[in-house]
Amino acid sequence: MESLRADYTEVWCAGQNVSLARFADRAQSIVSAGLDRLGFLPADETIERLRNFDSIVSWYGANRPEFRELTQTLRLPVAYFPALPDGTCHAVDFYNRQAVSFGGAPLRFPGIACPPVARNCAIIHPFASSPAKRAPIEVFEHIAETLAAHMPVHWLCGPEEDLPHAIRVDDLYELARRLSAARIFVGNDSGISHLAAAVRTPCLAMFYATDPAVWAPRGPAVWITRPVPLARAVPEA
Repeated sequence: MESLRADYTEVWCAGQNVSLARFADRAQSIVSAGLDRLGFLPADETIERLRNFDSIVSWYGANRPEFRELTQTLRLPVAYFPALPDGTCHAVDFYNRQAVSFGGAPLRFPGIACPPVARNCAIIHPFASSPAKRAPIEVFEHIAETLAAHMPVHWLCGPEEDLPHAIRVDDLYELARRLSAARIFVGNDSGISHLAAAVRTPCLAMFYATDPAVWAPRGPAVWITRPVPLARAVPEA
């Protein structure tokens, strides 16, 4: 998205991502912009705002024919792109192709600018969006024990995740700043792993259920592993 920046750029996105769109002149949630009302509820103010843009790049509504038809009827200058990679290439390359097709420049690594800080700890986030994508907690505990001999180790969890004594940071930009202070980040295939890579933190990401050729974090210091599940004793019959 940043490579598509114009003289004036607004970003309308999911509420939790607003704080990350710091390159934009203005950023707000899709709900606060009223885009989700389009086609369902009165949205005259939103339509008028959309008509003021010279061009609109949208991943929202790309798979909804009725939404695309409505924006065409309203004569809004919208170009739609598919929101999810098709599996034929890495996600970064997929979105780079979209940016280039619209006049943007490809980026080798996605990046989030954060104020420089001293890297003095390790951060571990043992969660992911589904249990199938998570390495056993024992794997992370073993890694934490090894790292603790060299640096402080902090555990991280999200708003809906439960881990005693873990750090919780709801604002994603503030989380990015905290991740930028880590000497190493360890996690699963999750958005937090991508966030760590985007602030140039050395990142070890473990993949179980998804293809790292498509979904691995991209950064200057990223290592991908597919750990073998720890052996467990099988009770005798």
